[in-house]
Amino acid sequence: MARENQSVVTELIFQGLSSQPRTQSVLFIVFLGFYLFTVVGNITIITVIRADCQLQSPMYFFLAKLSFLDTCYISSNVPQMLVNFLAKKRTISFSGCAAQMYFSLAFGMTECVLLGVTYDQYMAICHSLLYTTAMNRQGCIHKVMASWTSGLLSSMVINSLALQLPFCRPVVLNHYLCEVPAVLPLACADTALMELVIFSIPVTFIPFLLIITFARILSAIWNSQSACVQSKAFSTCGSHLLMVTIFYGTAICMYMNPKSRPPQDRDKVVAVFYTIVAPVLNPLIYSLRNQDMKHALRRVVNRLESLAV
Repeated sequence: MARENQSVVTELIFQGLSSQPRTQSVLFIVFLGFYLFTVVGNITIITVIRADCQLQSPMYFFLAKLSFLDTCYISSNVPQMLVNFLAKKRTISFSGCAAQMYFSLAFGMTECVLLGVTYDQYMAICHSLLYTTAMNRQGCIHKVMASWTSGLLSSMVINSLALQLPFCRPVVLNHYLCEVPAVLPLACADTALMELVIFSIPVTFIPFLLIITFARILSAIWNSQSACVQSKAFSTCGSHLLMVTIFYGTAICMYMNPKSRPPQDRDKVVAVFYTIVAPVLNPLIYSLRNQDMKHALRRVVNRLESLAV
């Protein structure tokens, strides 16, 4: 935003998910439960993976990083939402909004660490003989570092472009958090070219890679001669594909909408899926449905009990 506009626009007002006090109280309890479950579940996953020597494969290395990332991502969105449910005046400072925009988008774009999990599955199923060479620890670390670097830098560029725009009053966000698609309609300038630059490539490129990879995996599974291998692979890839579809599918629906119109109520519902539902599903899919994680959790609990005796 230009300097003269920064001195004028000092805070923004959230419309939130609901204006009904009773509904807000119910939503506060529901989303607080989701948030606590996600944080505790992801911390548990990270702890078990680090503590159990049988979970030191590349797949669980990526899952631990994904759990940490999901914890950061949901923490950049939900606490502000919970405060708004209880506050009489749902406002946020301009600098606070800018910070939430940056971290929310940065963590969201860093979710491309999902590519690491997908690539691990791809190599294990399609090129099992090259798996050990391709998925060495140093290579996995480089993939995670590349995900974080691209996410942090891309968010910095996108938000810098968005915040340079002049904004009109009143600065009222028809949303429950500060994110670029909700802020752009408040600009007093044509944002069509900026939308094309900052959304089209980042938002579509990663899902495109994931779709191509999953297509190769499904093709390899389909051509497998072993019914047991097919069943296990479809089960593993199916749950992972569900996560990718919920996160990137809803994010694309939100970010690729034209920003010339104000956000609608349905946009807020769509945003709930990639900001809250997707991080909540991570502990469910990768722990409760994963036999290796269940066995590892039992071993860690038994070890702690033996130390306490």
